[in-house]
Amino acid sequence: MTVSETTAAVGPEAGAEVLRPHAEDAFADELKALEAADDRPRPARWRLSPWAVATYLQGGTLPDGTVITPKYVGPRRLVEVAVTTLATDRALLLLGVPGTAKTWVSEHLAAAVSGDSTLLVQGTAGTPEEAVRYGWNYAQLLAHGPSRDALVPSPLMRAMSEGMTARVEELTRIPADVQDSLITILSEKTLPVPELGQEVQAVRGFNLIATANDRDRGVNELSSALRRRFNTVMLPLPATPDAEVDIVSRRVDQIGRSLDLPAAPEGLTEIRRVVTVFRELRDGVTTDGRTKLKSPSGTLSTAEAISVVTNGLALAAHFGDGVLRPGDVAAGILGAVVRDPAADRVVWQEYLETVVRERDGWKDFYRACREVSA
Repeated sequence: MTVSETTAAVGPEAGAEVLRPHAEDAFADELKALEAADDRPRPARWRLSPWAVATYLQGGTLPDGTVITPKYVGPRRLVEVAVTTLATDRALLLLGVPGTAKTWVSEHLAAAVSGDSTLLVQGTAGTPEEAVRYGWNYAQLLAHGPSRDALVPSPLMRAMSEGMTARVEELTRIPADVQDSLITILSEKTLPVPELGQEVQAVRGFNLIATANDRDRGVNELSSALRRRFNTVMLPLPATPDAEVDIVSRRVDQIGRSLDLPAAPEGLTEIRRVVTVFRELRDGVTTDGRTKLKSPSGTLSTAEAISVVTNGLALAAHFGDGVLRPGDVAAGILGAVVRDPAADRVVWQEYLETVVRERDGWKDFYRACREVSA
């Protein structure tokens, strides 16, 4: 049974709308258009050439006029390095602070390279070795003993045998002994199955994308042996306020369409305000550089800004007039900033009184924040 057949067997009924389609489904038309226009050399079993994969991620216009929407707004060179890594025998590690679109980029890379982003291992403190290597169907195992029919392949094993791109999310959350089971896979391109006296060898086209965030240093740090098997690409926070506003607007618009929320451009003023607050508190200084600020304990990432604005749009749609206003985002910002009730509340109150209160055009926002902070 193929991935699509399995999904159909356990997925939603025919005609039902999926809340969050996989990247290869949500952007199927763009991928199809790129595939048709792509006349550059493609590595074995790649759906698109490296150039087309980079264009898919960063956007562009094809000769036939098809517009490819940007999936990642950031330095193109980083995308080119990531794509090139996947075309070699080195695995790719996307590293950065929370909210820098590591998961988003890994999903779209897998969709563009292999046409399937679902070969995924989600890293947690309880991820077992079977999730990385293979498990067993114990009914078959007890009835007939060890056999290929009783073996349950992991997403990585399937990717190796089919020449696909596998993904491991939050690699540093996985216990160290389970992490190290990747070493043989990445160095020897083989996965031994000693119970059967066999091995699965990776075929051309196989590679691995892993993600990890900087805040997890010291949790389960990668061994030097494993780290050497990866090319690391650091994904930075958006370089400018305009870039971050663009990212938030695009993602909120995509999420909003799936939830039947008002169009994000109608709330562009509040989106820019949320981004300004997050960037100033994150950087510890106001936009004009005149006032130094204390930073709260949270990350105040772009992903959190997207969440705040999406929640605000839902409030505006269901309990307002459909237009995003200061009162709709105030509570969300408070929840994002004040993670430590003692220390962060002091930081937030100082910011409100010294910056927000004195800023032209921010009086409604100041009142709304004071109201939810009371």
